[in-house]
Amino acid sequence: MVILTFAFPILSDVFISLFAIGRIYDRADQIPSVPVALVLGTSKYQKKGPNLFYGPRMEAAAALYASGRVQGILVSGDNASIYYNEPETMRRDLVALGVPEAYITLDYAGFRTLDSMVRAKEVFGLDEVVVVSQRFHAQRAVFLGTMKGMRVTALAAPDPKLNWYLKVRAREILARAAAVIDIFVGREPRFLGAPEKINLKPLESGVLNREGGFEPTSSGL
Repeated sequence: MVILTFAFPILSDVFISLFAIGRIYDRADQIPSVPVALVLGTSKYQKKGPNLFYGPRMEAAAALYASGRVQGILVSGDNASIYYNEPETMRRDLVALGVPEAYITLDYAGFRTLDSMVRAKEVFGLDEVVVVSQRFHAQRAVFLGTMKGMRVTALAAPDPKLNWYLKVRAREILARAAAVIDIFVGREPRFLGAPEKINLKPLESGVLNREGGFEPTSSGL
């Protein structure tokens, strides 16, 4: 039992890393076109200053939108109080990076990665998304979303260049063990609620294909 207690988090970590192989991309122009990008929330600031994961995540999402691979962005994060609102902060910064506000939809109940993935499907009606986060986090999101019946790829935002790895990796190993347990026991999000609509940028002369280009629609003539 003691051996299993220590081995389970490591096995979960390795399994999720292997599960996500081939589903995570490093550049926006590598992403197969999907209507909606799901940007997973994180705080902009920490006790010691700026959160070094936040800026690269927003920049990656803005680059993905600018590439034309997605028609809209769903930002999902914690809105625990009137003083803490990740989705609103992300929307403001994405607009500053050139993403039209009209095509940014906010999910205020993305308290955990599991919540964000399930709500994307059950509340916002998405069967397919491209997740935007750092690779280690995106791997877990790919696993959770796929296990919940979605088609999930991801764009990996750059990792910080300063020393962060050991602390974050230790926390991620535990989070992955929890993710496997959540799937096994069928854990649901803290809050679902009524269906909501996502605003998408219209396609002027065709539909996006999975390779990132446009396919003209038939005129019927």
